[in-house]
Amino acid sequence: MRILLIGGNGFIGSPLRRELCAHGHTVAILHRTVGENRDQDVVRIQGDRNRLWESIGPIERFSPQVIVDLIPASGEQAAQLMSVARAAAQRVVAISSMDVYRAWGVVHQSEPDGLEPLPLAEDSPLRRNRQLYTPETLKAMQSIFTWLGEGYDKIAVEETVLNSPDIAGTVLRLPMVYGPGDPLHRIFPLLKRFGDGRSSMLIADDLAAWRGPRGYVENVAHAIALAATSERVAGRVYNVCEEPALSELEWQTRIAELAKWPGRIVVLRRERTPKHLLQPGNAAQHVVVSSARIRAELHYEETVDQDEALRRTIAWEQNNPPTRVNPQQFDYAAEDEAAANAEHAPIGGCGQRS
Repeated sequence: MRILLIGGNGFIGSPLRRELCAHGHTVAILHRTVGENRDQDVVRIQGDRNRLWESIGPIERFSPQVIVDLIPASGEQAAQLMSVARAAAQRVVAISSMDVYRAWGVVHQSEPDGLEPLPLAEDSPLRRNRQLYTPETLKAMQSIFTWLGEGYDKIAVEETVLNSPDIAGTVLRLPMVYGPGDPLHRIFPLLKRFGDGRSSMLIADDLAAWRGPRGYVENVAHAIALAATSERVAGRVYNVCEEPALSELEWQTRIAELAKWPGRIVVLRRERTPKHLLQPGNAAQHVVVSSARIRAELHYEETVDQDEALRRTIAWEQNNPPTRVNPQQFDYAAEDEAAANAEHAPIGGCGQRS
């Protein structure tokens, strides 16, 4: 197949590109700068994701059967995408996020009423409040994801892609993605504490119990490849995530074990946890998601098991720490004071509240 990737040089796009090429597909990547083409099996199209029509000529010449947009962030961007697809392609696969679900709004305390029933399936209620993130949070996200516009709204992306009358659209809702190249360095705070020789790590009891969706980057890319190359996905929405969903305590414990950290994890009551370790929001709302649909319809399964995925992620993070580290995340004096008053538990256990 001939497949155009928008965002194909990024964290998820790179392993997706490699998988598609390895299976004999012809891949083009649209990105803002075109240098030396070191991947001879990839076509490079220079263009701006926010001005797709300016690249319509080379896109039409490539003549993709499928356009995979890994970075649509607003209804306006999605409308441009579908307009270009009408002129140049047959199908669109758009990457969305599980933050569209009402449950995420409950976590962020932007949705009224009670907790959302679990597990979440593709037809579970979406957020009614379209503005999930504060302007300050969006600004911080834009410093990492330069393609992110002001009007972030993945629900609008989904509506635009799925409601097109003449182009078949498919949506994949992604979890919290980890792995080599992670621009958010999700597990770095743990590894820094290990490297700094900390004998204990603290976690608030509400966060320790919280369960959320995760996925390893190569497995997520594999799911996208299946959707891009299947003729049976028109109009479908798919959740992509690992199952079962680990609690935050289980997640941190597994990372500590694989990193061979000899210390202890201490679970504290929230009111006794240092403020810099507290997470805002309503941790009573878990975000446990079912990926049964993509497993049944596209026969998706993880190609890399979780332990191997974490080993690779740990190795990458240890060799590629972030260039900027917020020292306020690591107030060891406050942590030592709290730990001194706590009852410790072995790292393999569930911890004791103190």
